[in-house]
Amino acid sequence: MKRLFVLLLLLCAVIILKGQTQPYGMIDIADLKLTSCDFEKGAGAMVLFDKTEINTVNSITTVNRHQRIKIFSEKGLEAANVTIGYYSRDHFEKVSDIEAQTINLDHEAIKVTPVDKSLIYKQAADKNTKKLTFSFPAAKAGSVIEYTYKLTIDYAGAIPDWDFQGDLPVRYSELSANISNGFIYKIFPRVYDGYYKNIKEAIRGSVDDSIGIHYLWAVKNIVSFKDEPYTTCSGDNIQNIRFSLIQTPYNNIRPRIQSWSILAGLRLNYKGFDDQLNKNLKDDYNLLAEAKLLPTDEEKISFIFNKIKNIVKWTGENNWGTEDGVKKAWEMKQGNSAEINLILYNFLRMAGFKCCPTYVSTRDNGRVELEQPDMNDFNTLVLSLTTAAKKILVLDASNKFNIYNAVPFNLLNCYSLLLDPDKKNYELKILKDGVPVKKVVIVNAQIKADGKLDGSVHILSSGSNKTHNLQRYAKLGELKYKDELRNNDNNIRILSLQRENLETDTLPLTESLNFQLDLTGSDESYIYVNPTLFTSFTSNPFLSENRQAAIDFGNLNSYSIKSLYKIPAGYKVESLPKGVSMSMPDTSITFKRIDAEEGGSILVRYLIDFKRAIFTADEYPGIHDFYKKMYEMLNEQIVLKKI
Repeated sequence: MKRLFVLLLLLCAVIILKGQTQPYGMIDIADLKLTSCDFEKGAGAMVLFDKTEINTVNSITTVNRHQRIKIFSEKGLEAANVTIGYYSRDHFEKVSDIEAQTINLDHEAIKVTPVDKSLIYKQAADKNTKKLTFSFPAAKAGSVIEYTYKLTIDYAGAIPDWDFQGDLPVRYSELSANISNGFIYKIFPRVYDGYYKNIKEAIRGSVDDSIGIHYLWAVKNIVSFKDEPYTTCSGDNIQNIRFSLIQTPYNNIRPRIQSWSILAGLRLNYKGFDDQLNKNLKDDYNLLAEAKLLPTDEEKISFIFNKIKNIVKWTGENNWGTEDGVKKAWEMKQGNSAEINLILYNFLRMAGFKCCPTYVSTRDNGRVELEQPDMNDFNTLVLSLTTAAKKILVLDASNKFNIYNAVPFNLLNCYSLLLDPDKKNYELKILKDGVPVKKVVIVNAQIKADGKLDGSVHILSSGSNKTHNLQRYAKLGELKYKDELRNNDNNIRILSLQRENLETDTLPLTESLNFQLDLTGSDESYIYVNPTLFTSFTSNPFLSENRQAAIDFGNLNSYSIKSLYKIPAGYKVESLPKGVSMSMPDTSITFKRIDAEEGGSILVRYLIDFKRAIFTADEYPGIHDFYKKMYEMLNEQIVLKKI
């Protein structure tokens, strides 16, 4: 009997521990003694576990989260600063029941330091969202920190998206969802190495009837997501799971729209949308009369575009809609991205040009889920215009450095929803620019017998390269911009810089500079010259053996580098980079080097062309090998020997 009583006590203790949701207790001393992440070397911290339980209850959804993190070094102490964001408008979301603590090992004894709730700060992130922030006291290398909180969403069946992967490696991540009958979802998982747990089971009532479905997804040993060169935002690439509510048991709750045609139709027939497209704005600057005097349609479009982008100040906010309206934005001469482009739409309409409002999810906002039509996936509005010559223009006047005849870089390879207000139809497509962006670098220099180089450089940049350079110059100022041009090489001195075609969209930006260079490594017998001066090819961006994300260059690119060097008297060519040509197996990237020596001068020319802008992570080994060989050739030097 006594033995049975003890067993019952143990069973109760197990049940209590199993059902415990508070962070206090249950810490494994082995976790406190961990010194590194065993599946990702060099990590400053690791998520020991991240568990969330979701319940659809009556007309609300509750989310209970419990996260525990191990800090290995000072590099990982940033994890001890936590921010919980939520949508606060109309009290749609509320955060409560925050518990947090720091756990340390003090001479084999566990020491717990709770976070004082008076030190949990609430502040507005913007007009629709708020955030709670707090830091963990006594956090140091070796600490374990953990916190729990409850999120209440005033919407039945609203399951938040769940990220298995983030800035820290994750030893265990789990999402548990209890879904009441009547709620149906499309589920979009992105898990690369399989689930540790993947459960779908009925939730039984008291009479053994099904009252819902319980889902549980769990993964183990997920490495952190790293910011890799030439990739879009982390949301496009991290392992996660997304939900789309397609049916609810409540008549007053509208599920997600299930087709793009319905979504587009609703937008096209929305009176507020049509009103913003038919505002006869006051022509304070006599734009229409001046545009009418220009001889061609493209010149008129370019004129109106450039005037609007310079007159109306962008607030810095990307948005696909307007709250205060186009007329108010024009009166104030400032607005968000949609408001500025709707102002442009109305002036182009008044000038006789037909445009189509085009909603876009920018590169830093993430991909649109095609099977989950949602206007909120877009974060800006631009214009599409087809000229009489059938040239398609994508116009975004919110950035004053954009040009009318090139797709802005932040829109490239992004999904867009084009609406035609006249025909009442739509087009869902990816925005691309089929014309390669060109960069031409021409160097003409004299090699001096004292190991110096005097010369001039002309850099021609078109399309998004032009926009980028104009923007960098405005942000950095001339002095720091020169540092970028010389790749921060202190051996180069830029003596002068001239810039042309700054405001002529149809011509490339031309930057002409005179420079001097001390040729390091040269001695009394030999002079060494690197023939890739003032190019972007200074360091290989693809040194890593492995890669998680796809490569997205944005544009198709074409580089032409031409260097002419005059040999000093008393020297001869000892070694010269030889002519060579190579390409990827599918010719998506080609590299060519041409060399010649004639009349006391050396000519070295490089031609690098990209016929594709996007490469999958699976294609990375081929890119890695190609770039390794290409940079070996780019780093080959001209060697002169004293006679």
